[in-house]
Amino acid sequence: MSELPDRVRRAFRDADAFELTPAGTYRQTTTTFDAEVAVSVAESGETRLEAEVRMPMLSAVVEGDVAEVVEDGWYDTLVRRVVDVGGVTAGDHDLDPTVERADGEAVARVTLVDIDPTRGAADAKAFVDFVEGTYVQGIIPGYEYTEPAAGLVAEGRRAAGEE
Repeated sequence: MSELPDRVRRAFRDADAFELTPAGTYRQTTTTFDAEVAVSVAESGETRLEAEVRMPMLSAVVEGDVAEVVEDGWYDTLVRRVVDVGGVTAGDHDLDPTVERADGEAVARVTLVDIDPTRGAADAKAFVDFVEGTYVQGIIPGYEYTEPAAGLVAEGRRAAGEE
């Protein structure tokens, strides 16, 4: 990975949501999930941001068993919600996110291209936040959850004044 221009590094530093990893990607520090953004800059000056969010599948965060049909339905709903991401970014992006299963996780990805690296970093963060919120919306009542889902549910209850 080539050295990024100062304006791009500054945009991620100033966003207060990312830290540079040894691999040269930016890890988002404001989410419960593993979320990283790979960044490159084209000769035209446009910043290309490839955001990836890794989330545990439902069965990985539930005490006890989850029927396969329940997990499949949960995953299908997650996919439908994530790919309907429109409106969460400030930039005029034609977003085409994907979600796939990989090693017991749901992995959401999107690529953003923006001439303004500050807006690009903010939009990558907005996508990750949207995915986290979508995950929380999909938590099915009636199960006993483990981390990280249990913490997300508790945080939501505190924010709503239920605890």
